Amino acid sequence: MMLRSIPHRSVFRLALAGVMLCLATLPLRAEIEVQELTTPGGTDVWLVEEHAIPFVTLELRFRGGASLDLPGKRGATNLMVGLLEEGAEGMDSRAFAKSVESLAASFSYNVTDDTVSVSARFLTENRDQAVALLRASLVNPDFDQPSIDRVRGQVFSMIQSDLKDPSAIAGRAFDALVYGDHPYATSKDGTMDSVAALTRDDIVAAHRAALVRDRLYVSAVGDITPDDLMDLIDTLFDGLPQTGPDLPGMADVSLPGGVKVVDYDTPQSVAVFAQPGIDRDDPDFFAAYLLSQILGGGGFESRLMQEVREKRGLTYGVYSYLVDKDGAQLWLGNVASANDRIGQAIEVIREEWARMQKDGVTAQELEDAKTFMTGAYPLRFDGNAPIANIAVEMQMEGLPTDYITSRNDKVNAVTLEQINRVARDLLDPSKLTFVVVGQPDGVSSTIN
Repeated sequence: MMLRSIPHRSVFRLALAGVMLCLATLPLRAEIEVQELTTPGGTDVWLVEEHAIPFVTLELRFRGGASLDLPGKRGATNLMVGLLEEGAEGMDSRAFAKSVESLAASFSYNVTDDTVSVSARFLTENRDQAVALLRASLVNPDFDQPSIDRVRGQVFSMIQSDLKDPSAIAGRAFDALVYGDHPYATSKDGTMDSVAALTRDDIVAAHRAALVRDRLYVSAVGDITPDDLMDLIDTLFDGLPQTGPDLPGMADVSLPGGVKVVDYDTPQSVAVFAQPGIDRDDPDFFAAYLLSQILGGGGFESRLMQEVREKRGLTYGVYSYLVDKDGAQLWLGNVASANDRIGQAIEVIREEWARMQKDGVTAQELEDAKTFMTGAYPLRFDGNAPIANIAVEMQMEGLPTDYITSRNDKVNAVTLEQINRVARDLLDPSKLTFVVVGQPDGVSSTIN
């Protein structure tokens, strides 16, 4: 968990610039028709056909991500993903990048605790060539030693930078406290020692474990027919293993309540705080989501922002939000304040947590949150890439295709009685746990 990347499940990759962005953008539509397909090779695919522009967006997800790192090999999946665009089938990184650019295509690769993500954009006229390049990077990456050494050096730089970043230090300390012996407890980047020890064989093993077909989710938006898409997908993934190692399972989350202070010489303390969250499949999820919006997710209108920033001037920003990882659910937040004021900020957060649990929310707060959430939702569907991203995330969550049209109805169905019952049942000030990095005045550790 890194504070610099807020862990909402709908984070989007950057779109192509200039003319490619124009090609990728679709008009906002009231309804999006999603077709559910299964290729002859057995891969489930969601498709939104849009033939108005000669362009296709693919979003690929492999469940497992960096959590599949073997013991003693932390950082292997992260390093492997960083190498996917560094050359394949005899092309070095420059040749590969030049080939992709010559097609006006774009590929990007990313890894989180739970997924390896691949985003691809390409024109209809050279689709086959683009798919061949993408397949080369996914199925036959070279993993040559010069590239390994170069990307390893980039990872070293990130790790060294994080060792001096209070937010990153807070994230690592929080994860170590909360997640026990689960892979979530350590950084997906690995450590200087673990990354230095990784061999090419370790990277090949990470590739074989992470990119497997039975944990693959695919969405496509754009100028392609169902038959062409099914052929494309089976061609693209031909050669990848069908199965991989078991996923790590649920984390044994520890949120004892109280404060853990990590001493660090900085004028401003950074705090991460959390209590247990709620599963996406829980019947009360939408009530909890609205509750989270009102408490800490609604920008300047949220209670935490009003009480901590607007009324008392203790911080530039304070946020809380629901986090639904494959192996853990948290209600997570973060705040930063001067060393002599962080203690007061923590107390105000605790007070608001307890007040909302006891008194709930008002009818006006609920109505305002519904208006914002239902109004903002359609704005997310503003182009091929966002639509494909949302669709693939829906697949991973096990949501039906009509969720796009029914989601706002579910938000509006939450009643004041329900949300206040959820506030009483879910909010738990006794388990609200803070990890503070800095030299906070008057704040002492109550957690070892």
